[in-house]
Amino acid sequence: MKIVPAVQSNYLALIQVWEASVRATHDFLSEEDITALKPLILEHYFDAVDLRCAKNADGQILGFCGVAEGNIEMLFVAPEARGKGIGALLCGYAIQNQQATKVDVNEQNPQAIGFYQHLGFKVVGRSETDGQGRPFPLLHMVLRKD
Repeated sequence: MKIVPAVQSNYLALIQVWEASVRATHDFLSEEDITALKPLILEHYFDAVDLRCAKNADGQILGFCGVAEGNIEMLFVAPEARGKGIGALLCGYAIQNQQATKVDVNEQNPQAIGFYQHLGFKVVGRSETDGQGRPFPLLHMVLRKD
C-alpha cells in the first residue's frame, strides 16, 4: 500500500470510493443527501484540500484523505478494504506529513468516533449542525498531546 497525492484524473475513482463508503457507514444520510453532496465533493471539496490516496500494488485506490489547515476534512475507505489498516495508514500520514491535529466527526457515526479515539483523538466540542448547516451534529476532536 502506498500513499500518493491525488490528481484530478483520480476524482472519479475517489467519488466512487466516497459513495460506497458513505453508503456503508453513514446510514443517517438519505438518498437525497448523498445525491446533493456528490457533485459538491467532486466539483469543489476535492480541490479545497490536500488530497492523498492509498493505492494497492495494482494501483487501485482503496481510500483517501483530505486535509486543510490541520483539519482532516475527509477520510474514506472502500467498504471491501475496511478493517485492514488503510484508514489508520491515511490518518497517520495526515498527522505526520500534513500536520493534521483536528477532525470533525458526525455524531451519528459511532464507528468513526471510535476509530479516531483509538488513534489518539479526543472530543473537545460539539456543533448541532454540519458544515452545510444541516441537522447532522458534529463532534470536534483534537489529537491528544499526551
